[in-house]
Amino acid sequence: MVKFSIITVSFNNAKTIGQTIESVLNQKFSDFEYLIIDGGSSDETLPILQTYGEKITVVSEPDKGIYDAMNKGWRLAKGEFVAYLNADDFYNHDLVLKNMADSLSLEANVWAGYGDLAYVDPIQTEKIIRFWKTGTYTNQSFTLGWMPPHPTFFLKREAFAQFGGFKDDLLKSAADYELILRMLFKNKLKAVYCPDLLVRMRVGGISNRSLENRIRGNREDKLAWDLNNLKPAWFTFILKPVRKLTQFIFRP
Repeated sequence: MVKFSIITVSFNNAKTIGQTIESVLNQKFSDFEYLIIDGGSSDETLPILQTYGEKITVVSEPDKGIYDAMNKGWRLAKGEFVAYLNADDFYNHDLVLKNMADSLSLEANVWAGYGDLAYVDPIQTEKIIRFWKTGTYTNQSFTLGWMPPHPTFFLKREAFAQFGGFKDDLLKSAADYELILRMLFKNKLKAVYCPDLLVRMRVGGISNRSLENRIRGNREDKLAWDLNNLKPAWFTFILKPVRKLTQFIFRP
């Protein structure tokens, strides 16, 4: 069994997907497979994917949205741990997978690992706009508005099989939050923090593109707790956006 299954979901990402793919294939860690789940792109994405031949596994067909595609990904995966890297994001350096593998090996009975993420300028990707320093997880973390960045989150494939995948039929922008909440907080799966900047994400994600989307995202965050019969603190959904504001202030 391979150690990692890295999954990229794409749809008309010809401008950026090459950098995403190169950041994975250039890793100085060989024990992984790389799957691209494409939604049937109509731009130059598919011709770009074809240039990589057998280095990547490509599935291209219409889907019901990003989380539907992510569910396809983990069901096809063969690795012990599954991670998702968006088609306009990229690994920060070539030791990301090695460092994560080392972190996952430090303790027994580990089901998940995560690290830090930088939001960067879409063009000048060396320019950091926000820095998401995650820190060590505790039982109170989610109540305090915490979550790890999904593109840095590595989860055992067995966890998907046992506890389910993304609730793509109920959530539009917070299905990743709900999944991590369910895995770590509800089911108390053990997670380790890899203290490293793992991923650079171009600004402009789905949930942050407009005030309307952000309000909908907050509603979905609350729904994520309800779906799991969990009760947040009265301040949980106040602290969650406050944490995002601090990411603009405390940058390396």
